[in-house]
Amino acid sequence: MLYVSCFMTIKPLSDHVLIEPVLAKEKTESGFFVPQNSDKEGPEEAKVIAIGPGKTIKGEVVPLSVKVGDKILFSKPYSASKMKIGDKECLIIKEEDILAILE
Repeated sequence: MLYVSCFMTIKPLSDHVLIEPVLAKEKTESGFFVPQNSDKEGPEEAKVIAIGPGKTIKGEVVPLSVKVGDKILFSKPYSASKMKIGDKECLIIKEEDILAILE
C-alpha cells in the first residue's frame, strides 16, 4: 500500500478513477457495529474522489461517465492500486471496473 502525504494532490491519468470505498457497518444483535470485511465477494460501494481526463480513442479524448462526488458500485479488480491518503484508504481503478452510479 502506498502512503501519500495529505499535502499532495493526486490526479488520475487516462480513464483511471480515484475512489474511497464506503465500509458498510453491520449491526450485531447486541447493538455493536462491525465494519464490513474488505475481502468479501461481490460489488462494493465507493465515493469518487478524482477522475482522469478520459480514454483516448482514435485521437479523441472520450470523457468519463462518472464525476467527482458520485457514489458508485464497483467490482474490486486485482489491478487496483491501494493507497492511504491521510487516514483514508483509497483505490485507483479503471472506469471499466465501475458497475453503476448510485442516485
